[in-house]
Amino acid sequence: MFPALLQSIFSSLWSVFLIILFFGGSIFVHELGHFLAARRRGVHIARFSIGFGPKMFSWQGKDGVEYCLSWLPIGGYVALPQLADLGPIEGEYEADLERLPPISYSTKMLVFVAGAVFNVLFAFLLACVVWRVGQPTSAELNTTKIGQVTALPDEPNVPSPAFEAGFRPGDIIRAIDGQRVTNWPDLQQTLFAGSGRTADGRPKAVFTIEREGRALDLTVYPRLAGDEGMRRIGISPAEELVVGTLEPGLLGAKIGLRPGDSIVDFDSIPLLSRDEFIEHLGKNHAHVVRLGILRGTQRLVLELPPRPERADIADLGILRQTSFMLTYPDPVSQITDNFVMTFRVLAGLINPQSDLSVSKLSGPVGIIRMFNATAQSDFRLVLWFTILVNVNLAIFNLLPIPVLDGGQMLFATVARLRGRALPANFIMTMQSVFMVLLLSLIVYVSFFDTRRWVNDTRNERAIARQPAPQPAPVPATP
Repeated sequence: MFPALLQSIFSSLWSVFLIILFFGGSIFVHELGHFLAARRRGVHIARFSIGFGPKMFSWQGKDGVEYCLSWLPIGGYVALPQLADLGPIEGEYEADLERLPPISYSTKMLVFVAGAVFNVLFAFLLACVVWRVGQPTSAELNTTKIGQVTALPDEPNVPSPAFEAGFRPGDIIRAIDGQRVTNWPDLQQTLFAGSGRTADGRPKAVFTIEREGRALDLTVYPRLAGDEGMRRIGISPAEELVVGTLEPGLLGAKIGLRPGDSIVDFDSIPLLSRDEFIEHLGKNHAHVVRLGILRGTQRLVLELPPRPERADIADLGILRQTSFMLTYPDPVSQITDNFVMTFRVLAGLINPQSDLSVSKLSGPVGIIRMFNATAQSDFRLVLWFTILVNVNLAIFNLLPIPVLDGGQMLFATVARLRGRALPANFIMTMQSVFMVLLLSLIVYVSFFDTRRWVNDTRNERAIARQPAPQPAPVPATP
């Protein structure tokens, strides 16, 4: 028990360390971009802060800049009074604006965009590391081949949209509504963010699939299902069954299976779903089942003799090998895929035909939750998620919303077009209003993030409390 407690504490500390290093580091990199660009262009810098609100601690640098760490870890800022006087939001600082020289439009744009540029550069550097060390995934997540056409979780006794549309196990999905998909998460996200609808308002999507070498378009009508009410059609990815280890004396070893063998079919039926394989074993327990085996490049057929009706894969003495695998996507592809993913979600949010809503976004709580999950799984997944976070930060901060960098760029552009500065009171009012809206949005999405975290933790504990199934007795091979 004591070693398990130590392991739990170490795991938690490791997660906290990685969250501070990569999440806090992403914010720091963004603000560092503003800081270095401002210094390069000769802009007066009053303060460099990680976080908003009251200061946790601060110190005055030899360069005259106040460096501080603030209590609200929802971002950060570089106080640049010549570019934008945000005293009510960033806190008061000493700066005689009348004595500071005016700043050119080009300098303003360069300084404001520098934060997003640094996030993209940081993401690119991490992508180079992932390209080198590999990105963990699984065979199931790295495919678009359908393994099962299933019922929706909320409607177990109703034919799913995929079944009604004519999807079959073995179909390979190539595109959704004309957008190419390359893996299962990409497929899910494209479906979730879809905006197709029928004349009467029902969700609609057109899947381009490959079946037996032919391209087909299938029109499907997704239904909103699951806790989040997302578009779903009732399909699951194709699975693999690779033999990990074998229990001596049980059927798997007796018929000649070896570790590393891949079971590719049973009674000439392609193995696309482990559930269907187990169901077939149960229905045909009194008969010999012929297993198609791939051993390296060699194709074999092994015969599984009659066995108990409830015999599972483990009861045959087969311990399944994990489908874990590494892919090595190049840095440009990683950055491009994350940009496409982010813009796809933003497009879904602003499109009234989409079923995405703000409640399905993640804020600081959701980001911390993902960092914690990836930290306890594989360090390389932390790198992958940090790349996504930095691409999101870059895009989000360039949105033309007051308080964000894009809003400051919008103010500067409008002032340049009208030939004179915008009224200071107008800018301050807009900044204050949108700051309140932004904080409200963070609180709103954090509520849903917290609820997801609590529900998932509760479900995990419920699964852990379930008793382990007892294996069925296995007779000697006839």
